[in-house]
Amino acid sequence: MKRQIWKTAIMMGVVACMLTACSGNKENSSVDSDRNKLTFLSNFPTDTLDPQLNYTPLRAGIVETLVKTTEDSQIEPWLAESWKTLDNGTTWEFIIRDEVVFQNGKTLDAKAVKSSLERTMKVSEAMKASLKIKEMKADGQKLTIVTQEPVASFPSELVHPNAAIIDVTEKNIEAHPVGTGPFEAVSSQPNSKLELKKNDQYWDGESKLDRVTMLYNEDANARTAGLQSGEADIVYRPEIENLELLKKDESLVVDVVPSLRTQMLLYNTNIEAFKDVNVRKAFDVLLNRQDVVDYTLAGQGVAANGPFLKEFSFAYDAPKKEFGTESAKEYLKKAGYKFESNQVVKDGKQLSFTILTYPYRPELPLMAQLIQSEAKKIGVKVEIQQVENIDEYMTTNSDWGIATYSLITAPRGDSSYFLNSVYGKDGFYNVGHYDNPALSDVIKQLNETVDEQKRVELTRQAGKIINDGVLHSAIVHPNNFVAYKENVKGWQMTKSEYYVITKDLALQE
Repeated sequence: MKRQIWKTAIMMGVVACMLTACSGNKENSSVDSDRNKLTFLSNFPTDTLDPQLNYTPLRAGIVETLVKTTEDSQIEPWLAESWKTLDNGTTWEFIIRDEVVFQNGKTLDAKAVKSSLERTMKVSEAMKASLKIKEMKADGQKLTIVTQEPVASFPSELVHPNAAIIDVTEKNIEAHPVGTGPFEAVSSQPNSKLELKKNDQYWDGESKLDRVTMLYNEDANARTAGLQSGEADIVYRPEIENLELLKKDESLVVDVVPSLRTQMLLYNTNIEAFKDVNVRKAFDVLLNRQDVVDYTLAGQGVAANGPFLKEFSFAYDAPKKEFGTESAKEYLKKAGYKFESNQVVKDGKQLSFTILTYPYRPELPLMAQLIQSEAKKIGVKVEIQQVENIDEYMTTNSDWGIATYSLITAPRGDSSYFLNSVYGKDGFYNVGHYDNPALSDVIKQLNETVDEQKRVELTRQAGKIINDGVLHSAIVHPNNFVAYKENVKGWQMTKSEYYVITKDLALQE
C-alpha cells in the first residue's frame, strides 16, 4: 500500500513539474534549446520579484547587497569594498565598488545605492526598523549614513536580502528588478516559475551557465519526483524521509548541513491566557524537543535550547527542563486552571485557542499537530489554522494564541538581528508587541556596544531574560539539505540560505 502511494506521489510530482515547466511554451521555446541551462526546484515562495520584499531575487543571483556573509558567519565586502564608523556606530562611511554596472548598463554609484536604500525603507517597515537610518549623503562612490542611534552592528544589517541594491528608476520592479548580479530576470510567474539569463556585464567574472529556470513547488514529494524524473537538476529540500534512498542513487549527490534556523513557537500576548507566564511555560514544556526532531524532521536536526545554535559563543545555556504533559499541567495549575471532566478550566471556561502554521515548511504543520495532540491529553482545545502568508496574518489578526514559525536567528553570526526583530519595540516579528523593560535595556546596550566580548555577555543576559519569561519557545534547529545531479558543479550549500544561484554553478558535459 505504501509503495502504491509513493508511486502515485511520484507521478503527481512529475506531472506538476512538467506542467510548470511547459507553461508559456512560445516564450520559452528558444530558452529550452539552450544546452547550458540548469533547472532549480525549491520551496521558496515567490509572489513578487521585488527584492526589497522577497528573498528570491538575491537567491536567484539577480541582485546583490553591499555586504555579504561567509560560511563561518563573518561579514565581508560585496558591492561596498570597505566601510568604517566615524563615531562608534552612528555615522558610517561606505565606499562603493568601482566599475560595477546594473544589468541595464547604468553605473553603480553612491547616489544609486542611496536611492535604493531609501526605497527599501519606504516599502518595508521591517527594514526601516532594523536599519534605523536618519539620513544619507552620496558623494561619488562614497556613501555616508547617519543612524537614529548608535548601531554597532550596522554593516551586518546590510547583509539582509531585502537590503539588496537595485536601479529604482526602472519600472515594473515587482516582475523585473534590475540589479547587479550574475543573472537577470527574463520572465516570471508568481509562485511558479522564474526564467533567468546570464548577465554579460557582470563585474565579478563570467557566469558558467547561460540560463537558469527556478521552479517552485511546496510539495516535498513533488520536488523529489522532479529530480528523479530528470525535470530538475537541483532540488532544494527534497522529501525528508527519502534522503537515505536518494543517497543510494549513484547519479545523485545529497548535501546535508546544519542550518542557522530555529523552529519556534511565537506566543500572542494580546490573548489573555498567554499574558500569563505560567501558561507560556506550560506550552514550552509540552513538547519533548527530541520527539519533535524525530517526528517532524526524521532526525534531520537537533533539539534547541534557545534561539541560537549552541556553537555560537553568545548562546545562553538554559537549564534543563522536564518535558511532558505532567509538567505542563503543573504550570497550568500555577496559572489558576483546574482540571474538570477532562478539561482545563478557569472561570468556567475551557482553555482553548488557535495555533497558526503554514505549508512552506512541512515540518511546521506536523509540529502544530503534535501540540494539538498533546494538549488534548490534558484537556486543552487547540484548533489548527493553516495560512499561506503567516507574516501578514500575524500582524493583521489577533485571533490566534500560538504560531509555529521558522526563522534564521543569526544569519550574520551575530545576535542583534534576532533580538531587535523579535523583541524590539518596532520589531517585525514582535507581533504581540511584547515589552520587557529589562530586555529592552539590554538590547539597547547591545546596539551601542562594539566590543565583541561585551556583546557576548549582553546576549547571554538577553537569553536568560527570554528563557525565564518564556517570551517564545525554541523547539528545534533543522538541517539544510539538497539533492542534485552528479553533473552539477560549483554548488555550495549555505547555512544562511541566501546565496543559491551563483556565477560558479555549472553543468558538466
